Amino acid sequence: MAAASDRHEGSCRLGVLAFGDSITNGGGELQWGVALQSWALWTARGLGLPYTPYAVDGATASDVTSRQIPAFLRFNAAPAARYQLGCVYLGTNDVRAPGWDPDSFGAHLEQALAFVRERCERVLTATIPLDLGRPRTGAQRVQEANAEIERAAGAHQALVLDLRGFGARNLIMVDHVHPTAFGQIAIAERALALLERDGMTLRVHPSQLIFYSPSRLGRLRGDLTYLSRHALVSARAALIERRPY
Repeated sequence: MAAASDRHEGSCRLGVLAFGDSITNGGGELQWGVALQSWALWTARGLGLPYTPYAVDGATASDVTSRQIPAFLRFNAAPAARYQLGCVYLGTNDVRAPGWDPDSFGAHLEQALAFVRERCERVLTATIPLDLGRPRTGAQRVQEANAEIERAAGAHQALVLDLRGFGARNLIMVDHVHPTAFGQIAIAERALALLERDGMTLRVHPSQLIFYSPSRLGRLRGDLTYLSRHALVSARAALIERRPY
């Protein structure tokens, strides 16, 4: 017979559980005074639920299965508890690595989704933007990764947030990898719309939880900073692409 504490852990709901890389970990520069927080955290706030993150900067799919999940099992005070939502967003670091292996990525992602599926009423993952990185990762690689994401999601009844076309001046940083503060909120707004269609209750839009009022000079400075950084990143990318191998 299970102990009373085990029965309690298995019956409670602890909100939103998240695994992933720096995009899900969040953190970075303010954008017009708005803090750069994880899209998964904004999603939890929009649902009015507590948030438990294990995402780590630079993580690959194998890091989630070999490090983040073991960390959850070791350090979580209630490892047998269930959650209303599990968020798993992976692939950016995998697909940009020199030794990109879609089969290995897909196997680790499926393992991660299976783990989260056992503990969460709903599971949410997302595809990768096609215009990824500078130098560009390449559409073929990203499409291979997205195919694995959709395949693994289908195997474990996970919702898929389509971010293939995601990206805009104020939503993505000049590296064309990391979302800005507003970009994280935009991803969360899309995730919440998808979750609401699937039956979850939206308590508040994340965009309603922030306040900013930049002056014309502030906007101009922001645009000039972005343009100068983007030009530098683009120039470096062009040099790398021209290097002989």
